Amino acid sequence: MQQKGRANNRRSRSFSRSRVAVDGQEREIQKSYWIEHSADLTVEAMMLDSKAADLDKEERPEVLALLPPYEGKSILELGAGIGRFTGELAKKAGQVLALDFIESVIKKNENINGHFKNVKFMCADVTSPDLNISAESMDLIFSNWLLMYLSDKEVENLVQRMVKWLKVGGFIFFRESCFHQSGDCKRKNNPTHYREPRYYTKVFKECHMNNGSGNSYELSLIGCKCIGAYVRNKKNQNQICWIWQKVCSEEDRGFQRFLDNVQYKCNGILRYERVFGPGFVSTGGIETTKEFVAKLDLKPGQKVLDVGCGIGGGDFYMAETFDVHVLGIDLSINMVSFALERAIGLKYSVEFEVADCTKKTYADNMFDVIYSRDTILHIQDKPALFKSFHKWLKPGGKVLISDYCKSTGPPSPEFAAYIQQRGYDLHSVEAYGQMLKDAGFDEVVAEDRTNQFVKVLQRELNEVEKDKEAFIQNFSEEDYNDIVGGWKAKMIRSSSGEQRWGLFIAKKK
Repeated sequence: MQQKGRANNRRSRSFSRSRVAVDGQEREIQKSYWIEHSADLTVEAMMLDSKAADLDKEERPEVLALLPPYEGKSILELGAGIGRFTGELAKKAGQVLALDFIESVIKKNENINGHFKNVKFMCADVTSPDLNISAESMDLIFSNWLLMYLSDKEVENLVQRMVKWLKVGGFIFFRESCFHQSGDCKRKNNPTHYREPRYYTKVFKECHMNNGSGNSYELSLIGCKCIGAYVRNKKNQNQICWIWQKVCSEEDRGFQRFLDNVQYKCNGILRYERVFGPGFVSTGGIETTKEFVAKLDLKPGQKVLDVGCGIGGGDFYMAETFDVHVLGIDLSINMVSFALERAIGLKYSVEFEVADCTKKTYADNMFDVIYSRDTILHIQDKPALFKSFHKWLKPGGKVLISDYCKSTGPPSPEFAAYIQQRGYDLHSVEAYGQMLKDAGFDEVVAEDRTNQFVKVLQRELNEVEKDKEAFIQNFSEEDYNDIVGGWKAKMIRSSSGEQRWGLFIAKKK
């Protein structure tokens, strides 16, 4: 037994040494890569794109606008490069520690931004165990294109260290190229790791730490979105940023967890998509989408906000068919992850963002259309949300909503239990329409589409039952029974008139 233990220890030490060797080799490859591409020390070289100067004019202000307030705060900038962001951060921050592992690059940064007395410049590798940053000393950790130059293990280790360096309540902002290369700079070789966004989300979400005093901390996702400048200029959704906040582990983030861990687990989303059709998790899929969108009279160049965008099917349809720019937001991390994956290679002007529509703010008169499919049933304070919609729409802009509703009488115990279990807030079609009028909307149309809902449910159910064996093979018998049982229950509630489905269209004067 003792010999076996020693053998295991030897294998463990051997694996550790090989892992160190692999990571060490990775660092040398990445260093050589960046020494090669840092010869000119220009914005084009740093962004690896011949159109970097034009992109930078749009992209840099956009990134800075996404950051949480940092006036007078302590900022750690990892992978600072020649200082594209260093000087901007220094204008408001209390202290900035700008760090990069290429000496010529950090010296160029110092030459450009050294006049800021609140900036310290450091040549160091973020993976180095000798990197000495005090625990809980930073209010904001900022990185722009860094993690994609680290191995998976290096990313995981760095995230643990970042949480340690961050004050409780502090933020991490990072931005990465996902899926594929963006810049047009020619490269002899490219050691960049173009990961799926869900990799980064998983690593940060699963990071927990104890401070030695019995307190446990984790990271709460504040936001995740495409960089709009790349969508507008390159029709490219692969530039993605995240904002996380360090919080006590016991803090409640219940609704988002419910969505991602219960109602919209990855497997659950794929089950819904199998029923609704490719790209859709809303009633009727592409058929009802085409019917409803036709009522919006979309014109090329218009801006559409999709509240509860799901996995993006409706957004792709609107952008491709009508040449509009669509911003799709959803509180479910899993939904947006799928939407981003489905956007790979599609040259549409569509952005996606993990966001809570009740907390988001947009400029007044920003959108031509606000569109939402079977989502607002989750929102308790609909009047406040509709007032926000009214502010965000341009004069003459339209809102289109489909949503679950209920009859005017009190729900049966079974329906009440269903509403409570899902956390829904349902109203009659008439009351729903009145809330839009009260929010200031004009020409409000509130249509009871329950009969259409029942027909769509029956058609979807028929398709699932006809395809039973394949459905079970792709998922499981339990999944099949859940879907069939759920659809039959909705049909019973809707056929009896208790559960209803409404279509609402309104206009801002």
